[in-house]
Amino acid sequence: MRETRFDEQGSMIRWTEAAGEGPPRVYVHGLGAVSAVYHAQAAAHPDLAGRRSLFVDLPGHGISDRPADFGYTLEDHADALAAALDEAGAAGAEIVGHSMGGAVAIVLAHRRPDLVSRLVITEGNLDPNPPVTAGSSGIAGYSEEEFVHGGGHARVLERVGPTWAATMRLADPLALHRSASGLIRGTRPTMRRMLMDARVDRVYLQGEHSGELPGREELVASGVRVVTVPDAGHNVMFDNTAAFVRAIAAAGEPDQGPQPLSACQA
Repeated sequence: MRETRFDEQGSMIRWTEAAGEGPPRVYVHGLGAVSAVYHAQAAAHPDLAGRRSLFVDLPGHGISDRPADFGYTLEDHADALAAALDEAGAAGAEIVGHSMGGAVAIVLAHRRPDLVSRLVITEGNLDPNPPVTAGSSGIAGYSEEEFVHGGGHARVLERVGPTWAATMRLADPLALHRSASGLIRGTRPTMRRMLMDARVDRVYLQGEHSGELPGREELVASGVRVVTVPDAGHNVMFDNTAAFVRAIAAAGEPDQGPQPLSACQA
């Protein structure tokens, strides 16, 4: 395990690494998740193994510190991630970000383009004010006080299901609420705009069961390679690991338009 400071109080962001060759590949988890839990099985696949791989836990999550005076905005998370990559000597990394981690990766590429050579975004948040669900909008629907001290945290854990709850219960409730609120608020420019304007190879993975990706044609026109992963929902890496691995391994190939991975490719 490695660590470095991400705020003036000396709070630590932590990550684990798998040794390898070539540009580092950095995995970033979603809201209430843990990077290694969601990505280690994909990183160990023969098509991806052999690359230096970092599994970073964002502030308030997993093994990283959870300061009470931290903002936990998308920009805050991106700056903390940048501190980890600077300490790790991981400039020019391929960032694989899931959900909130995808939004953080996009903001990182916007703020610190020297650290990012490629973005692989798995159902990342692109727009503010998403539809109300049990996820970020369900969490942010509570006041901070009600969520942290008034039973909101426990109620959300009951609603999200056992898979997500297994890691969400490890995250700090205050960090969860502020992170969710930051996702709802979004960024200026929006994460979508940042992704479209980024000057790196970009891949966006959408699970087939999640429905059509809003604004897909606009993303493709800007050079984003949009891939629909069959037999998968929001947690693409769990639902169809083989297709998830193939999509990451194919990052950087010439864009052939928004074609789904076929069943035989998966």
